[in-house]
Amino acid sequence: MTALNVPFMYLPHGEGLPVPFQATAGAAGLDLCAAVPEDQPMVIAPGAHDIVPTGFALGLPEGYEAQIRPRSGLAAKFAVTTLNAPGTIDADYRGEVRVILINHGKEPFTVKRGDRIAQMVIAPVPRIAMIETK
Repeated sequence: MTALNVPFMYLPHGEGLPVPFQATAGAAGLDLCAAVPEDQPMVIAPGAHDIVPTGFALGLPEGYEAQIRPRSGLAAKFAVTTLNAPGTIDADYRGEVRVILINHGKEPFTVKRGDRIAQMVIAPVPRIAMIETK
């Protein structure tokens, strides 16, 4: 299968983090890592949510979207998930990819630099023509 080339750019606070990656050959999603400062982990209290930076911006090709989805391991182990699942990144968005995490657990959840916090699935999006019928 031919790879889809998706340009991206590290932002200053994302330097040194891994490129978004498919962890296995059969993985649909690319793992996204937290770009919080090394010395300032983010703590999400039980019942609270926060926006976690990833430290990069995308240049999706026209006709594609990126969906930000939860990581099942975080949900199963800590009851932490993405709040607006899936979150959509449109092809014309050029800002930082950020992830809204919510802590449904009973303990505070700490997000450290480089933690895998979500996955991103890139998919084609057809142009839609709505046709009214009676």
